[in-house]
Amino acid sequence: MKNLLMVVMIFCLSTSLINGQSMDSTSYGVGLILADNLQKQGLKNIDVDALAAAFKDHQMDQSKMSMSEAEALFSAAIQKAQEAEHEVIIEEGKKFLAENSLKEGVQVTPSGLQYKIVKPGNGPTPKLTDKVNVHYHGTLTDGTVFDSSVERGQPISFPLNGVIEGWQEGLQLMPVGAKYLLYIPYDLAYGNRGAGAVIKPYSTLVFEVELLGIE
Repeated sequence: MKNLLMVVMIFCLSTSLINGQSMDSTSYGVGLILADNLQKQGLKNIDVDALAAAFKDHQMDQSKMSMSEAEALFSAAIQKAQEAEHEVIIEEGKKFLAENSLKEGVQVTPSGLQYKIVKPGNGPTPKLTDKVNVHYHGTLTDGTVFDSSVERGQPISFPLNGVIEGWQEGLQLMPVGAKYLLYIPYDLAYGNRGAGAVIKPYSTLVFEVELLGIE
């Protein structure tokens, strides 16, 4: 929201410095920028009459809602539009998790994280503030590999509170020496952002994780 408003402000300042530029042309240009930005964010069915009324009300200091209310509505609309755009990925993830939850040995936590014990461990379990050393193999639900310390042949260490929520929760369940399969819903992974070229927004992820130690 703030980025969009900044674009409009910069456009207005720059065009106001152009000799002979009429206010109608400037206003039309601002409208084009707004329309283009909103469409790129997935909002393609904006009520232009309501949009124009909001501009007028704001200029006359007669806004019918607060800016915080407007920003909340804007954020909710963006999220809904993004979910609609990625509906196939979301539904595939839900179907995968629903079927996977019925498989032998798979356990489900209240957050929706699913895990299966591949190899039990007998050491301590890490706390969120700990640094851990792990081997892992990460795939999409169709088996596409997006990252793997196993394939690189080099385990990795990191602060547990610096990774995605699914890892934070899952590793705190694991004793040192254990190997788990973690099935992570998108809201405990990278959410609507995705990560890199392979992990699309709203992707459900699967990790095989071995907890080698707590540092």
